[in-house]
Amino acid sequence: MATKKVTITLDESLVEALAGAAEEEGIPLSRLVAGAAERELRLRAGRAVIQEWQAEHGAFTPEELAAARTDLAGADAEYLSNPGASAA
Repeated sequence: MATKKVTITLDESLVEALAGAAEEEGIPLSRLVAGAAERELRLRAGRAVIQEWQAEHGAFTPEELAAARTDLAGADAEYLSNPGASAA
C-alpha cells in the first residue's frame, strides 16, 4: 500500500490521548489515526447507502429500527466477548 506523509493540526490533549491509546495497542500513532479515518469513511458510505435505500423504499419503520438495533447489539456483544477480536 502506498503511503503519503501529511501534516495535520490537532489539539494537544487529543494527540496525547491518541498517543497513549496507540501505545496501549502497540501500534504507531499514524496507524491509529488512519484506522479512525477509515472508520469515518465507512460510516459515511453506509449512511449514503441507507439514504439511497430510504429514498427508493421509504423511511424505516419503528419496528425495522428496533430489529436493527437488536441485531447490532447482538453483534456488539459477540464481538466484545471474543478476546481475540481487534479493532478494525
